[in-house]
Amino acid sequence: MNGLVPVLLRGIGESWRSLAGWTAGLAAVVLLYLPLYPSMADDGRMTELLDSLPQQLVRTLGYDQISTGAGYVQSTFFGLMGFLLTTIAAVAWGARAIAGHEESGRLELDLAHGIGRVPYALGQALTILVKLVWLGAVSATLIWLLSGPAELHLDLARLVGTASALIGLAALHASVGLLVGALTGRRTWALGSAAAVAVLGYALQAVARQAPDVDWLRYASPYAWVFHDAPLANGADPSMLALTWGLAVLGAAAAAVVLRSRDLRG
Repeated sequence: MNGLVPVLLRGIGESWRSLAGWTAGLAAVVLLYLPLYPSMADDGRMTELLDSLPQQLVRTLGYDQISTGAGYVQSTFFGLMGFLLTTIAAVAWGARAIAGHEESGRLELDLAHGIGRVPYALGQALTILVKLVWLGAVSATLIWLLSGPAELHLDLARLVGTASALIGLAALHASVGLLVGALTGRRTWALGSAAAVAVLGYALQAVARQAPDVDWLRYASPYAWVFHDAPLANGADPSMLALTWGLAVLGAAAAAVVLRSRDLRG
């Protein structure tokens, strides 16, 4: 796989500043939301908050679970802000990795230096995965450190499983950007497709939570695959983790195959 490691090292080296920014953003969310739990749980603010919101919105956001520490972290971080930030990062990275570099002319220049197309695509996918694992690991570490002081009483194994679900979901969205970018060579198409999958997945989960008659919609939602059963409280579903991660890997592999056989536009 000539060129995979250089592509990985170059990708990490060139993006460490943006990675530091995303890390700081996720850390800020954790440090802002989690320490609020004890005061909200003790003086009735949680009940007041839930009573003041429309029940449809409460179910959509998963706030019907926030009376426990695990439910609070699941709803506020993993299911909402953490999901939002990691997804935005993954979609942007996936769209840029192939399509963005092709539009700028960098892809042709890199390939002219003896880097194979398949190693290039896989190296870009691996670069994104390393960055996503970093974001997930930092977030999970901070959450675990706050578990005691914030009276969340989280289970470490379930926290790791939930972080793995978040990373896998983000990797799946990134792989859509990689694949569409490899197919079209256009960053706009790659960005729009990956974002559409993320938004549609969240929307289907939101609709599915509104009534038993439409619960079947969650089976078409990658978001629901990993978060519907509250993995931080109940444990992650291994089959759903395997499905999410498997599709992410499949998408990256498909991007490599497509890039190998397509004429570059430049």
